[in-house]
Amino acid sequence: MRELPWATGAKRTNWERETSMHCTRLGLVTASVALSVLSSLTSAAAAEKKYDPGANDTEIRIGNTIPYSGPASAYAVIAQTEAAYFAKINEDGGINGRKIKFISYDDATSPPKTVEQARRLVESDEVLLIFSSLGTQPNAAIQKYLNSKQVPQLFLVSGASRWNNPKEFPWTMGWQPSYQDEARLYAQFLMKERPGAKIAVLYQNDDFGRDYLKGLKDGLGEKSAMVVAEEKYDLSEPTIDSHIVTLKASGADVIFEFANPKFAAQAIKKIGELDWKPLQIVTNVSSSIASVIRPAGLQHARGIMSVAFVKDGADPQWDNDPGMKKFYQFLERYYRDANKSDALIPFSYSLAQTLVKVLEMCGDDLTRENVMKQAANLRDFAPDTIIPGVFVNTSATDYAPVKKMRMVRFDGEKWEFIGEATDGDSLRKPTR
Repeated sequence: MRELPWATGAKRTNWERETSMHCTRLGLVTASVALSVLSSLTSAAAAEKKYDPGANDTEIRIGNTIPYSGPASAYAVIAQTEAAYFAKINEDGGINGRKIKFISYDDATSPPKTVEQARRLVESDEVLLIFSSLGTQPNAAIQKYLNSKQVPQLFLVSGASRWNNPKEFPWTMGWQPSYQDEARLYAQFLMKERPGAKIAVLYQNDDFGRDYLKGLKDGLGEKSAMVVAEEKYDLSEPTIDSHIVTLKASGADVIFEFANPKFAAQAIKKIGELDWKPLQIVTNVSSSIASVIRPAGLQHARGIMSVAFVKDGADPQWDNDPGMKKFYQFLERYYRDANKSDALIPFSYSLAQTLVKVLEMCGDDLTRENVMKQAANLRDFAPDTIIPGVFVNTSATDYAPVKKMRMVRFDGEKWEFIGEATDGDSLRKPTR
């Protein structure tokens, strides 16, 4: 190896000095190019990450309103289950490395309070989206506000048909089957099994109850004269006993209870006390054994019918189901106080799983626009607690994630399936 002269202390020639300076300049240029390339790569990597308020490299903030107080406080278990599920996700490393911060406020099912809390979540807490807020009227009260702010209003706990309107409200999406489709399924069943029935209807005097009533009459069609009595109640009423007495006097042998859990439990109990023996049909949202059936009295509930699209956490038929095993493990570790017979818990678990799926699909593009894009791109997704044959599907023109449901009957201890899962869309009459 030839030794350079200046390495031995010899005097540098002009050529040697120029060569040295040239090499130095070359080194600086090379370093500069390397730094430039590194900077470009870093910028490109940073450019791939897109955020709106409520998201960053370490956190995703999710907002929620739920009635922790008031007549619908039984639904608070929904947010409690979701908070526990998000705690599990965070312990498992989060969503693409980001932890979920779940911010849930009490709105007592009061629309003005819902508006106040939604504004707080968006403008003060700066959440990325509003998730799983309860109730038709409360969600209707904030729908225009959230759409004007372009904040996703995702997977609402309400089956009102108005949530599937992507053209007018592209930032709002429901989750469960629509109330109207559910009521159409009851009508279809009744016309087949009891075509000569005399029907009484107890319904909540708001969009929730009226949606069910419309679906029932649409489903009965020319046979809507089967409805011989209707009684509406307001949420402010302490009891609906007088309505039940009036409906019994109609001579009906079937009663629909289009009511929330509190009033459905009251209805079932009063019907039993009156020794009235109609076929009772309750809404899916009021089919919880824990919050409705047991408070009403198991002795009064045998034979009651409803629909299901989520597995019953207390039913032993699911003990060896792979999805339910995961659900039971989740309860054991993150929600040990949960009542397995409360249908709202596996329902809420499915909701939370669906949101996590959407956020995972978003990758590093956590903009509100991309959240809605991914929410409208779900294909045959099956949460652990959803019944076999039911899937979550959405598109840019279809904001109704869950459509199928299955008739069930209470046998005195648990709900039994009747027939196969039916798609609510198939029950609608074609429009001309």
